[in-house]
Amino acid sequence: MKNKRARLQVIIDLIRNNCIGSQEELSKILAGKGHKVTQATLSRDLKLLKITKVATDMGGYMYIIPDSNNIQDKMLSAGKTSIKESNVASFVSIQISRNIAVIKTRNGYASGLAYDIDMSRTPEILGTIAGADTLFAVLREDVSQDRALEIFSKFLPISIEPI
Repeated sequence: MKNKRARLQVIIDLIRNNCIGSQEELSKILAGKGHKVTQATLSRDLKLLKITKVATDMGGYMYIIPDSNNIQDKMLSAGKTSIKESNVASFVSIQISRNIAVIKTRNGYASGLAYDIDMSRTPEILGTIAGADTLFAVLREDVSQDRALEIFSKFLPISIEPI
């Protein structure tokens, strides 16, 4: 059990501090640190830690630990200046109807954008639901359309014109 705890901590540290895109890559790094594991064991460890894989804007994938906003830090260190700029190529449109925003993206980008929005913990946004190319964001009922656009301009390449 002691070895498992140590291995899990190493996995957490590796995922937090590196862009790792596959179990094979993670397994090799772990072996280099003295933790040889089978693919099945590594898969169970990732499930136990609730580590998930998300698409990157470079066309690959990377593991992240939910409820950690290290994805933004990794994007910044990779030369991206902001989440908003990384969404420029994927954003298609936004429509707001009362307290629901419908955001269209290129195919495959909605879940990453939903993650960014959820991890911002913006109090006016109650939650998101993402498909492949469409994202629904539910806003508090008292949020005006202007305020909603202002909030989403932090994530999306939309400009807010002063009235």
